[in-house]
Amino acid sequence: MKRYACLVALLCMLMPGILQAQNLVISGNLKNASGGEAIGSVSVTLKDGTAGTFTDNKGNFKLVLPSGTKFPVTLVFSSIGFGLTEIKVESAGDLKTISLQPSSTLGEEVVVSATRTPTRIIESPVSIERLGNAALRNASAADYYDMALNLKGVDMVASSLTFKTITTRGFTGSGNTRFTQIMDGMDNQAPGLNFSVGSIIGLSELDVESMELMQGASSALYGSGGMNGTLLINSKDPFKYQGLSFQLKNGAMHVDGKYRDPSPYYNWDLRYAKKVNDRLAFKITSGVLQAKDWLASDNRNVLRSGIFLGKITDGTRGTDPNYDGMNYYGDETTIDLNLVLKGIAAQAPFLAPYINTITTSPNMVSRTGYTEKEVTNPNTVNMKFGGALHYKVSNATEMIIAGHWGTGNTVYTGSDRYSLLHFKMGQYKFELKNKNWMLRAYTTQEDAGDSYNTTVTTRLFNEGWKNSTTWYTQYGQAYLNALLAGQNTYGAHSYARGIADIGRPLAGSAEFTRIYDSVSARPISKGGGKFIDKTNLYAAEGQYNLSSLVKDKVQVLVGGNIRRFVLNSQGTLFADSAGKIPITESGAYIQMVKGFFDDVVKFTVSGRYDKNNNFKGRFTPRASAILRVAEDNHFRVSYQTAYRFPSVQQQFINLAAGGAILIGGVPKMLDYYRVSLNPIYNLTALSAGQLKVQTLGDFKPEAVKSYELGYRGLMANKKLLMDAYIYQGNYQDFITRVLVVQSTSSSPQPTDVLSASTRRILSIPINSPTKVKTTGWGMSLEYRFPKGFYLSGNASSDKLLDVPDGYITYFNAPKLRTNVTFGNYGFGKSKRIGFNIVHRWQDAFAYQSDLANGEVPAYHVLDAQVSLKLPKVQSVIKLGANNLLNQYYITALANPSIGGLYYVSFGYNIF
Repeated sequence: MKRYACLVALLCMLMPGILQAQNLVISGNLKNASGGEAIGSVSVTLKDGTAGTFTDNKGNFKLVLPSGTKFPVTLVFSSIGFGLTEIKVESAGDLKTISLQPSSTLGEEVVVSATRTPTRIIESPVSIERLGNAALRNASAADYYDMALNLKGVDMVASSLTFKTITTRGFTGSGNTRFTQIMDGMDNQAPGLNFSVGSIIGLSELDVESMELMQGASSALYGSGGMNGTLLINSKDPFKYQGLSFQLKNGAMHVDGKYRDPSPYYNWDLRYAKKVNDRLAFKITSGVLQAKDWLASDNRNVLRSGIFLGKITDGTRGTDPNYDGMNYYGDETTIDLNLVLKGIAAQAPFLAPYINTITTSPNMVSRTGYTEKEVTNPNTVNMKFGGALHYKVSNATEMIIAGHWGTGNTVYTGSDRYSLLHFKMGQYKFELKNKNWMLRAYTTQEDAGDSYNTTVTTRLFNEGWKNSTTWYTQYGQAYLNALLAGQNTYGAHSYARGIADIGRPLAGSAEFTRIYDSVSARPISKGGGKFIDKTNLYAAEGQYNLSSLVKDKVQVLVGGNIRRFVLNSQGTLFADSAGKIPITESGAYIQMVKGFFDDVVKFTVSGRYDKNNNFKGRFTPRASAILRVAEDNHFRVSYQTAYRFPSVQQQFINLAAGGAILIGGVPKMLDYYRVSLNPIYNLTALSAGQLKVQTLGDFKPEAVKSYELGYRGLMANKKLLMDAYIYQGNYQDFITRVLVVQSTSSSPQPTDVLSASTRRILSIPINSPTKVKTTGWGMSLEYRFPKGFYLSGNASSDKLLDVPDGYITYFNAPKLRTNVTFGNYGFGKSKRIGFNIVHRWQDAFAYQSDLANGEVPAYHVLDAQVSLKLPKVQSVIKLGANNLLNQYYITALANPSIGGLYYVSFGYNIF
């Protein structure tokens, strides 16, 4: 028996070799006919068959033909940047060297995001932009994510060096719930935030194959969100991109020492991929970034109470006793000093006549705050790890098991500034994909780590070293003494602050660190500043192409998904002290595409239905048509709809921020605050002397209907690509917030809300009855010169229409922005030198947020890089600069001033 077992084992080990011997093998090497260099990652397929492979980084390939293949056969070679080449092969063996001719890629790139099926970008029925492998390699941006800024119509808000938020067509902000980011089919949002955290978690630069940006509404195919656009980030296939690759990028920041001392910048990436055999391949990726973050240092005075919440006003700490600096923290604590002075009058009646004369009008005083530099960790760190196992179950079906995990320190701007320390997020998926169908399941696991609310923490820190009762008592006594001694008001306030601040810990001192660390490590629910967020997302989706069932007369695509959020902040962010809160969403879609007159006209219609367990279902249709007026010249027109279920925070947040408590808008939250028993009053009306009960209608998803007309075409012997669009968007049930006041008394009375001591301010999300209209346009030109030089430029504009006075929309978009790029992927001897120069400009615009409202100044930025290829060692050296002229600018209020970043990089086997 043992002998038979050994024989079976031996046969199992020999079987792959026996099967291999029965197959025929064709091998060869591909070179660029222009420069003679090897071409990697070229697709090599058997025409009218399923067999295929890719060239390695030296241009070599080995294609195993199925047993029974009869010669002659035709091999098809294809790669972006080279013409499609077919070669007839008479027999198996080595074909030696094959040369491929370079060709223009303008308009030839294939995109998936527009219709969920491969489509030439020039034939896309909607506005879409693509950044391919070559563009990413030649980028001047230190972070590949920043490349999206060069695309038309794109805005980006930088809360910090690594926390960046992309959007299109307005409504920009730090964290955008109206924009969807998808990485290898997975929604890349942080589940507890409902928006992407930029490139903190996701692909390392060396593993990014392409980025596709679809502007405008996209809910019909991608579900809730995507009202203003969708970004798809696609990774490299280990079957196609093999071998060891690494990139070391070192640089310098803060070179002028204006906000921080000059400091180094490190950004290192590693990737290894291996095709074990024709069915099995894997890849491993990692990346680490370390730097001193940009600094938010806006010291303008901001009003934090009443209807003027967030308004920028005059005053400094020296001129305004109630000063609240935009990027100062702890000074949000404020009271009317008259309360203290009247208390002194009660204890010392002989002073009452004088005190009565100086307390006739409010005398607001705030605690002394600390700058962001003093209370946030400047060390930005981002570490990423990823891996994937690809197995071809058959020639038509592939199984993928992948995981991505990242951690880091960064800063985020929301209703306050948040210091995210040791933030962690992982995404893990299992996928089966076929040319006709796909099944995918994935989960996103989030952990806020040691993150804390900077405002809350610093206010509590002030209470820790000296509580406000003591501080204001000392302040009031000193203020009164100074006035009695003949000081003027400003002098008296200055003297009083100096007395009250005796014992105030110096930032960075042992005492400061001890108290601050103690507060920041204690959860908000237990009187600290730390917020806990271990919210998770679980999702499954499938898609099937039914076109073959109708003999390809009509392209029919159907699909569906289900996902479940499990909120878990332990009462620090959400109203989940009693336990985790589940939220379930599900949806299904169908899309049909039909061409007429040999595809001169092509129509696309799609529809999607989605349901959230807290809201009624929504149906979102989309229709588009594309007309080919000449070869590679197309007009397009589309009607698109999109919707967004309120974010998990808009549903269940429960957080004291600044001068108000942010709460969710679902019925459970209103019941929690007993709104039906303890009425709420509109704060704006109250400030005008009216006691008006605030009525709340049904809380609903917001929606948009978008109309677009566009053109994309090749001209000048296919050397010039032009793309243009004009659109209008109509938003309804727009989600905004209303400030209300509510009594804090055990037996509420309407008059309670007239006094700050017996009321609280709530910020509640509601649907606005006002319809918001937007319009805009964009245009881009790209020209390819001889010898590989290229010049491109774009301009775009987004505007609001017919907005009532005083209505807050958070539109936050410049009326005009431009980009100009000039570069070359390779010129000179052996085409070894490359360069890229980018100039960006945008107009000033009004910025609105829960934190501050004001103007973001216009700015222009110059980025540049020059690179040298070293073919013998398969390497490239790059010298680059972001914001070459080091002219500081901000992208949003309360966000950091961004200066120059200068770097040099060495990359090995960068393909």
